[in-house]
Amino acid sequence: MSSGDEREQGTEGEQLALIRETVREAKTPRAKPRTWRGAALAERLPVARVVVNKGVLHLDQYFDYAVPAELDADAQPGVRVRVRFGAGAHAVRGGRREGGRLIDGFLVERRATSDYSGPLAALADVVSPERVLSDELLRLARAVADRYAGSLADVLQLAVPPRSARAERAASPGPAPPPPAPEPGTWERYETGPAFLEALAAGAAPRAVWSALPGPHWAAELARAVAATLASGRGALVVVPDGRASARVDAALTGILGEGRHALLTAEAGPEKRYREWLAVRRGSVRAVVGTRAAMFAPVRDLGLVALWDDGDGSHSEQHAPQPHAREVLLLRAQQDRTAFLLGGTGCTVEAAQLVATGWAAPLAASREQVRSAAPLVRTVGDAELARDEAARAARLPSLAWQTVRDALASGPVLVQVPRRGYVPRLACERCRTPARCARCAGPVEAAGAHELRCAWCGRAAQDWHCPECGSPRLRARVVGAGRTAEELGRAFPAVPVRTSGRDHVLDAVPGRPALVVSTPGAEPVAEGGYAAALLLDGWAMVSRPDLRAGEEALRRWLQAASLVRGQAEGGRVVVVAEPTLRPVQALVRWDPVGHARRELAERAELGFPPVSRMASVAGPPEAVAAFVASTRLPGDAEVLGPVPVRSAPRGAPRRGEAPPDERWERVLLRVPPGSGAALAAALKEAQAARLSRGAAAPTVRVRVDPPDIG
Repeated sequence: MSSGDEREQGTEGEQLALIRETVREAKTPRAKPRTWRGAALAERLPVARVVVNKGVLHLDQYFDYAVPAELDADAQPGVRVRVRFGAGAHAVRGGRREGGRLIDGFLVERRATSDYSGPLAALADVVSPERVLSDELLRLARAVADRYAGSLADVLQLAVPPRSARAERAASPGPAPPPPAPEPGTWERYETGPAFLEALAAGAAPRAVWSALPGPHWAAELARAVAATLASGRGALVVVPDGRASARVDAALTGILGEGRHALLTAEAGPEKRYREWLAVRRGSVRAVVGTRAAMFAPVRDLGLVALWDDGDGSHSEQHAPQPHAREVLLLRAQQDRTAFLLGGTGCTVEAAQLVATGWAAPLAASREQVRSAAPLVRTVGDAELARDEAARAARLPSLAWQTVRDALASGPVLVQVPRRGYVPRLACERCRTPARCARCAGPVEAAGAHELRCAWCGRAAQDWHCPECGSPRLRARVVGAGRTAEELGRAFPAVPVRTSGRDHVLDAVPGRPALVVSTPGAEPVAEGGYAAALLLDGWAMVSRPDLRAGEEALRRWLQAASLVRGQAEGGRVVVVAEPTLRPVQALVRWDPVGHARRELAERAELGFPPVSRMASVAGPPEAVAAFVASTRLPGDAEVLGPVPVRSAPRGAPRRGEAPPDERWERVLLRVPPGSGAALAAALKEAQAARLSRGAAAPTVRVRVDPPDIG
C-alpha cells in the first residue's frame, strides 16, 4: 500500500472516530421512541388528552394517552408532546398499546379517566415544558377551524410557530408598567377620534371602522390607539398586510412607547427571533404586538384591542389550510375576548361597510373639510380624450398627464402606477388583433425586452411568431408593463432620473428630489415629504377584471397610491387614465370610498352575494365535484351555483386556485343566507372527512369557505 493510501485510510479512520464521539456526546433525542412498557403511570390525572399534528379532517378529534410518572411534572396542558400514532388494536402488550410512528402534538387537558375503553398508548415524551397553547388560543383555533371547515391541527400549525430550543432557554424580562395615556395628536382630525382613544384608555371596548385620511399619519395613529389600550392595563394587537407596513407601525410604536415595549412578528425576522418575540408575548413580557398575517393568533395577555389595517389586501388571506382571513379571525377574537375592535384603511371594503350597516361597529371618519384638505386634487382622462390626444398616441402620456408631470417635477418626485409588471406582458397581432399565443403550450406571448419575445408560461422563445389567423408577423402591445413605461418616460423626460418598484425589487422609500417613480400596485414607495403628483395609468386593466371585487380593488389600489401624494392645499395632483363615468373613478374623484362600499353592499344584497350571504367553493375534476356535492348534506336553504370550468395553471407556476396543468376542473359555488354559514361549514367538513377516509384513491376535491375571488 502506498503512503498516499495510508494517509487516506488514516483520515477516514479519524473521521469515523470523530463521528462516533459526536454521537456519544449528543443529547438524548427529545422524542424518545420508548414505549414506557412496565413504567408506572402518574398517580393523579393519569390520562392526557392530545391534539396530534395530523391535519386530515377525519382525524380532527382529541386522542387520549397514558401519562408515565416520569413525565408527570412536565406533561401540563399547553405543552408540546410526542406520541406514537397509528398502532393497531392488536398491538397491545402489558395492557399498553404499542407501535405506530412518532408524531408531534399538543397536550390540551389532563384527566382522571378516558372516554376510550381500550388500552391506551403512553406519551412518548414531552418535547418542552414551555406551555405554548393557552385555553384562549385553543378556543380561538377551534372556532376558526369550525368556521372554515378545517381541522384544529391545521389551525394550530398557523397559530403556534415552530419551536426553537435556544429561544426557549432565553429568559424574558418582566412586564413593564402601563404607560400614560397618550395625547390625541392627529386623531383630533377625526370627529370621534379623541373619544375613541379616551374609551380605550378607560378600559372600554369600542368597535370602529376607521376611514383614514390620506397621508403618512396612519401608522402613528395606530400606535396611539395601542398606547391608549396599554394605559388601561390591557394588551393590544395590530395586524398589517406586509413587512413595509409593519416597519412603519413598529417605528411609530417605538417612538411613543420606547424600546422593548412591543413585539414585532413577521416572517422576515427568521424562525428563532420570531419565536423569541412570540414567547415574550406568551409569557406576558410585552402586551403590544404588531405583525403580518400570522400575528392574528398572537397570544396577547389581557387582550383589549385588535386592529387590522387595509383588510382588502390579499395578503390577509392565509394560503395554508383552512385558509382563514385575518379580518374574520380578529372578529372572532373581539367577540370571544370582548375586546375593542378597529378596522382601518384609506379605502373601505364591503365587509367593513356591512359592519357599520348592521350596527356592530361605528364609523370613525373625518369631516368633508378635512378630507378635501388632506386629499390631492384628482382629474380624469377618459377614452374620448385619449382618442383625440396626439400626445397619448405618441408617448403614451395624455397631454393633461404630461403637463401635470412637467409642472410637478419642479417641486418633487412623481409617482406613476402601472397595473402590470414587465416590459410588454400582453401582445396581439397588429393586423387582426388576435392575442399572441405560444405554439407549444398556448400561453401568452410577452416581450421581456425591446427585442426579446417569449412565452410567459413555458419560457420558450417566440422570435419567429406569425399570426395563425392572418399570417402577419407584426405585433402590437395590448398591455404595457412597468419596464416599458419607465423606458418611455425616460425618453420623454431625459433629464429626470427614473426609478422602478415592483415584485422583483420593491423600494421602501425615495428622497423628496424630482424623479419619476414607476411602480406596480402595492409596491409604491413612500416619498419624503410626499409626491408632488401621481399618474394612475391603464385604469381599464384594473376595473375590467372578471371578478366581483374588481371595482372595489381598483379603487383601493388607486387610493393607496393617491394617499402618498401631498394634499390639495400643498399642490398635490393625481391624474387617473380611466373612463370618468365608472363608479370607482367617481369615488376616487370625490374621495368617497365609504359611499362606494355602501352602494356595492346594496347591490350584493340584491344579488345575494357575500358578505350578505355565506359562500363556499368546491373545485376538482367534474365527476368528483358532482359526487361530492351529491353526498353533502347541505342545509335546506343552500343554493348550488354552477358548475363552471376552472382555468388551468401554467406549467411551473404556483397555483392559486387554478387547476393543475393539462387537467380539466370545474367549480361549484354553494350559497346560504345569513345564519346558515355554520351549518354549511359543518356539512362540508363532514363530507370531506368521509371522502378522505376512503384513502388515497379518492380524487382531489378542494373546498374553501368564504373564497376571496368568486369571479
